[in-house]
Amino acid sequence: MSTQRKPATSDRVTTTAPAQLFERPGGGERAALVQLDDGRADCRSALEELAALAESAGAEVVDRLINRRDKPDARFFLGRGKVEELRERLQSAGADLVLVNHFLTPAQERNLERELGCRVLDRTGLILDIFAQRARTHEGKLQVELAQLRHIASRLVRGWSHLERQKGGIGLRGPGETQLEMDRRMLGQRIKQLEKRLERVRRQRHQGRQSRRKRDLPAVSLVGYTNAGKSTLFNRLAASEVFAADQLFATLDTTLRRIELPGAEPAVFADTVGFISDLPHQLVAAFRSTLEEVVEADLLLHVVDASASTRDEQGEEVEEVLAEIGASEVPVLRVYNKIDLLDQPPRVVRDDHGRVQAVWLSAATGEGLDVLLEAVAECVGERRAHGRLRLAPSQGRLRARLYQSGDVLHERVLDNGDCLMEVSLPQRELERLQRHEGLPTSIEYL
Repeated sequence: MSTQRKPATSDRVTTTAPAQLFERPGGGERAALVQLDDGRADCRSALEELAALAESAGAEVVDRLINRRDKPDARFFLGRGKVEELRERLQSAGADLVLVNHFLTPAQERNLERELGCRVLDRTGLILDIFAQRARTHEGKLQVELAQLRHIASRLVRGWSHLERQKGGIGLRGPGETQLEMDRRMLGQRIKQLEKRLERVRRQRHQGRQSRRKRDLPAVSLVGYTNAGKSTLFNRLAASEVFAADQLFATLDTTLRRIELPGAEPAVFADTVGFISDLPHQLVAAFRSTLEEVVEADLLLHVVDASASTRDEQGEEVEEVLAEIGASEVPVLRVYNKIDLLDQPPRVVRDDHGRVQAVWLSAATGEGLDVLLEAVAECVGERRAHGRLRLAPSQGRLRARLYQSGDVLHERVLDNGDCLMEVSLPQRELERLQRHEGLPTSIEYL
């Protein structure tokens, strides 16, 4: 019994690429955008962001539709009348792709494609497509493929129609497993392979961080909403050539550079992927090794587009993602970028105790970069603890933990077996070890 599929027709696409494992209408470049207005958010701003995402993916936006309803329709997401209206508008505008600015269930996506006769992508699928285009390094490609496969795995429901049901009787018995089961098994095997490869990458990154800690180099990571100007700022600071463009998710692959700080030791700066509202959980999980650069940083530079009308909402979205990946306790310095668009001078903002809270600058013109470097030097300098401590022989686990973190500068074993250690570690790491690992609070600061 053959399991070969029939040749695809002219208006269908059949491929075994990670993004499509079952037959669906072919996608195009002329897109119609769909936004649900349930009265809880600014749907106009959300639709503008979807348009920016579509343009980043290479699509041409030819129409926009807002559906006002309290909750999505279980079958079509949109109301039946809106589905018919959308079909007519697609024909009128010549659109061959529908982008929905929400999460669609597999059934909703399939039903809409059947009714509209064109490809339908939800917000998660669109962001995954952009990431697939942007990934350049081997690690980035592995992470994107893993995210895509996890997304597809949840959608393998009646994707194939043939051999779906086994028949009994002579000459009618099918193979031992259906095509759908074969797809799921192959997906599971590939996901396991990618997870193993990314685990090796994670260990390599961990070793790199350990090496930097041994050299006593503080780590500074740039985070922020996508298109806030992180890569432009990084290029200015590091005299680097990381790709930067006025588009969403221009940078996916983390880049590290050593940067000199005025009146302080150098620091290692990391340019990371941008965040966005409703960031797919598959991406957060797949980019775990990359996002560990954020979690393990001594200081986060939260870059904010000062000219954006929704900068407060974007800031809240970034904070939610930081909390989700376990980086909510890392010290943060806010960097308000693009002051050249506001015609404001660079400046530093301090709290009532004189501690730096924010810096206003322009990465495009370079105004305020010196102020930022001075602020970073002040933050990482005052947040590292350098001192001596004494450990008893019974505290071997804590001693091993300090060596693992690369925080031990010198050690001398005393006659009674105690270890006299000179250490240098971030203040938050010191406090964590004191709370959870039994590190003595009687450290002698140097």
